[in-house]
This record gives sequence, C-alpha cells and structure tokens, in this order.
Amino acid sequence: MDILGKRILITGGSSGIGYALAELLLLKGALVVITGRRPDVLEAATDKLRARGGRIDSVAADVSSDKGRNDTLKVAIEKLGGLDVLINNAGGVKAGRLEDMSEEAIRAMIEVDLVAPILLSRAALPHLRARSEGLIVNVTSGLALVGAPYYAAYSGAKAGLAHFGEALRRELKGEGVHVMTAYPAATDTPMMQTSRAGPELGFILETASAVADAIVSGIEADAFDVIRGGEARSKLIAINRNDPAAVDKRFLDMKPALFEAVRDHSAL
Repeated sequence: MDILGKRILITGGSSGIGYALAELLLLKGALVVITGRRPDVLEAATDKLRARGGRIDSVAADVSSDKGRNDTLKVAIEKLGGLDVLINNAGGVKAGRLEDMSEEAIRAMIEVDLVAPILLSRAALPHLRARSEGLIVNVTSGLALVGAPYYAAYSGAKAGLAHFGEALRRELKGEGVHVMTAYPAATDTPMMQTSRAGPELGFILETASAVADAIVSGIEADAFDVIRGGEARSKLIAINRNDPAAVDKRFLDMKPALFEAVRDHSAL
C-alpha cells in the first residue's frame, strides 16, 4: 500500500505505539485521526503532532464502549472524508494469578483488547471497501503467540484478536480489504511502566518507534503479519510449537521471579 494520502484512524494514539505510528504515518503523507480516553493527554499529543506538520485530528473516546466506538468512527469519517485504514491499537493489560483477578479486570481486558477491535472493524468495513484498497491492522502482542504465566486473560484476548484477524483476512479476500496482524514484543510504552520484568526474564524493551517502523513497513509491503522480538522470539515460537513442554519447564523455573516482577503490572 502506498501510504501517501491515505486516511487513517488509529485507536489508542495518544501515547506509545499508537503515537509513534501517527508520527511516522504523518511523515509519509497520511491523513490521521487518533483516539484516546484521556482528553488532556490526547490534546497534548495532537498538538505535538500537529506542530510537526501534517493533517492530524483527534477524538476523545473509550472504544470499549458502544458510544465511544460510534463517536470514534463518526468523527473520523467527518474529519477525513472517508476511511482507508483502521489501526486497532488501543489496549489494556493486568497481570496476576487468574484466581486472584477480579471479574471486572478480566472483562475490561476482553472488552478493549478483543471486543472493541471486532466491533469497530465491523462498523468500519463499508467505509474501508469504498475505494477497494482498505486495510485493518490489529496490534496484538507476542503473548498471543507464546502464552506466559500471570497473563492468561491478556494472552487469551490478544490471541483471540490474532485469530479474528486471520479469519477476517480470509473472509474479505478478493473484496478490497486486507487485514494485517502485528505482534509487538515488550515495548517501552506507558503500558509497561508498572512492570519490573527485565532482560533477566526475557523482557527486553524495544522502542515504540522501532515497532511503529516495522508495522508501517508491513503496511507498505501488504504483509500478513509483523512479528517483533528478533531471532530469540522466532526460536521461542518454534520451540513452543514443536516442544511446548520445554517452554513449560522454562517458565516453571522463572515463575517466582516473574510473579514478583509483574504482580503490579496494570494498565486498564
């Protein structure tokens, strides 16, 4: 896809990967609308992006609610005059033992990480089809490929989003809308601020700009997926597929340290 002139909606665009995507896509000549739940943070991000040039607008909305999704799409279509690309990037996480996690927290993750992208994609499809070159990008997680202890609900929601994207891509084949899935590894964003997991546990933080660059390259190449984490991640994915017991053992050995590192990890 040639990004120049494309009309793009990015959910969760006020910080982290979403902000980095907006920044790069604007540089490439896209017209962009970003969303975020916190009006003050969103306004500051929009002003900063606008000062660097390019066509950027924003809508303060919570895409995990019906009203938030409706407002998001309505404003985006009004501001952009249509829609070519939807990037489902907004997300939330909470770590911990499943039996200790509240139903409210579990439902919050499922709503923002899985239900919101599905319903927003459904609502956006007529607009994405209009010019026969539409695109949906779903930003999932490396944990959708290799589940980790204390992230059961989060991994489940993100894996669900990944398979939703794969199925939808096949459903829309030949209809003018492509679907790409991105699997970021641990990324240095506000979502990771409450996690103390470091390199000793395999959490090597990548910059949001590096992840955004890879996703944009994937968009330009009409890729099916973008998987971050380098050779180490590729090897782990292969082992998890061919010898999952080995990955079980690996996590068993690190469980005490991992629990202490992520027990307060929450961004909902």
